[in-house]
Amino acid sequence: MRTLADINDKIHHRRAVVWTVEELKARVADIGVTQAAKNVDVITTGTFEPMESSGAIINLGHTDPPIKIRKCWLDGVPAYAGFGAVDLYLGATQVVDSTDMGDLLEIEESRERGGSHVIEDLIAGKPVQLRAIGQMTDCYPRASCDTTITRETINQFYLYNPRNLYQNFIVGVNGGDRLLYTYLGPLQPRLGNAVYSNPGAISPLLNDPELKLIGIGTQIFLGGGIGYIAWEGTQHFPLQKRLPNHTPIGPAATLALIGDAKQMNPKWVRGCYFKNYGPSLMLGVGVPLPVLSEEVVQHCAVSDQDIVAPVVDFSIPRRVRPTFGLVSYAQLKQGRITIDGNSVRTAPLASVFRSRQVALELKQWIERGEFTLTEPVASIPMDRSFLPQDRWGSQLSIE
Repeated sequence: MRTLADINDKIHHRRAVVWTVEELKARVADIGVTQAAKNVDVITTGTFEPMESSGAIINLGHTDPPIKIRKCWLDGVPAYAGFGAVDLYLGATQVVDSTDMGDLLEIEESRERGGSHVIEDLIAGKPVQLRAIGQMTDCYPRASCDTTITRETINQFYLYNPRNLYQNFIVGVNGGDRLLYTYLGPLQPRLGNAVYSNPGAISPLLNDPELKLIGIGTQIFLGGGIGYIAWEGTQHFPLQKRLPNHTPIGPAATLALIGDAKQMNPKWVRGCYFKNYGPSLMLGVGVPLPVLSEEVVQHCAVSDQDIVAPVVDFSIPRRVRPTFGLVSYAQLKQGRITIDGNSVRTAPLASVFRSRQVALELKQWIERGEFTLTEPVASIPMDRSFLPQDRWGSQLSIE
């Protein structure tokens, strides 16, 4: 029907027709797939959900005299310093180092703050305390450094997320007798609640199930700024079982993402904390899908009724946990599902409202000619298996 160059030409001349994925689904219901495909050039998708496999690369710039940092803390949160002299990686889930704290209340409060909160503060332009210990060498004679940094006083500051944009995920429940604190939040005993993290039919990769429209180098909306798909994500598992509409029945494809954090907005990058589990990072991600064929619209017309996720029992402390079968996102979004004859209330981790806002903001960027589409330099592999470490099983004990 059209090429990426055709679409970008329309974007440059502000003639491109852009619909959010929800608008597309509504139009398809009214006029059908064929007519919708003729009318639209770009479909925007979005999500705003937690992803703990996130972090930031920071280059501080050299001090005088220079320092070769081997240990470093940002507002008390340890950063990895095993790179160059002043290169750091700050993980979103790293927690405050409480070894220097004497007050028990202060220690308890510090556990709710992690690398994700420091990343949010830096993006917001707030000052962050830097404490560093160096390895003294002839070219790096300085032993320590204690100063304040902001996003304006450091050289590079960019997000690098080894895993983001899960194509699908699980629904967590707890069939046991005690409250469980998990990466999905608290799960109440005796099937007291069910928590899901994916926003369903508006989620980016569920609308491009075979990853034909995106790849390494695809430009995206990341945290309110420009980002790119850098690689396949960790735990990338495109060989997950799929429905006839090609959507996976559980965790499948993932992507590694990168973007300049100095361009980002704290509205779309938020530190969060899961009680008795740890910090994570809420991140707004938007992916534009070029309408190059009718098939693109057919895939994007998928509804919550047509996408399912497995209900997993977290009370069994094993890698492979029992499930209570599959439920559709339409059922999940009604607020209750039925498990073994019991009505169980549901709640999402993803913000559906903010996911919609990401797709809308990306649409507006494209309509204003501020965001164009990029041709991937390579495809995302679709043949990756998921390799567990079962050989360790005999050495582990569950207490």
